[in-house]
Formats: sequence, structure tokens, C-alpha cells
Amino acid sequence: MKAFTIRPARPDEAGVILDLIKQLAVYERCENDVVADEATLRQSLFEERSAEVVLAEEDGAVVGFALFFHNFSTFVGRKGMYLEDLFVIPEKRGLGYGKALLKYVAKLAVARNCGRMEWICLDWNEPSLRIYRSIGAVPMSDWTVQRLDEQALKAFAE
Repeated sequence: MKAFTIRPARPDEAGVILDLIKQLAVYERCENDVVADEATLRQSLFEERSAEVVLAEEDGAVVGFALFFHNFSTFVGRKGMYLEDLFVIPEKRGLGYGKALLKYVAKLAVARNCGRMEWICLDWNEPSLRIYRSIGAVPMSDWTVQRLDEQALKAFAE
């Protein structure tokens, strides 16, 4: 049996994280959207602590990651956990590693007294949606994601 662990990422692993982000972007068909670099990730994740990353390893080799941060629910009156990204490399899918990463983050959310945990999923990603339904996640069909990209944000902020 292979040794599987999940652990917090270290600052010297910003390149590993970036590689996983790029692989995720390919999977999500938006690889041209990745503008992050190692220095930016190192600063944002490990100096500013804007988000956290955990890495999944099999026999010491990284096979996936989860990136998450706290948000706040005015309705619940407490912080929540927002899962920004969850990714397992293609050759290791179907082994339970994604679900293990999800559970790891959920346990952190419970330990930190979060009122809920949220994430988004592409509507065509049926394998992930099946997993999410199996653990009790509920789609928020009445809500749509809104975004101002950096250019639109700056233009609006003027």
C-alpha cells in the first residue's frame, strides 16, 4: 500500500504549487488565464498569508493540492471556509485523494469554528459534482458568480 499524506505547503514549494495551478487550468480549459508566478505566490501565500495550501503526497511525491481561505457570512455571523482550488493529477484520480483533500479542509473549517464551507465547480465537471453530492454538498442554483477582472476592477474603481 502506498503512503499517502496531506500537509501544509512550504514557501520553497511555490514552484510546485504554480505547476499544479497550471495543470488545473489546463483541465478547466483556461490555461491562458494563469498569470501567477512563483514570487507572487510566495508573497501572497506565505508572507501575506492571503490563503493557505495543503499538498497531497503519495510516497513523498506531490499528487494534488487544495487552496483555501476564510470568508465571512453575514447571515451565519461567523467566518466560513472558501475552497478556491482542489486538484489531483490525472493519473491519481479515482483513488480517493480528492475526497481526502476535501475532508482535510472540512476538518480545518470545523476546528476553526467556521459556519460553512463553500466552493464553485464548473457545471461540466460531472466527476467532481458526483463526489460533492455524495458528501452532502448542495448546489446554489439561485446564485451566479460575478467577477470584475483586474482591468475592469481598476476601471470601475476610478
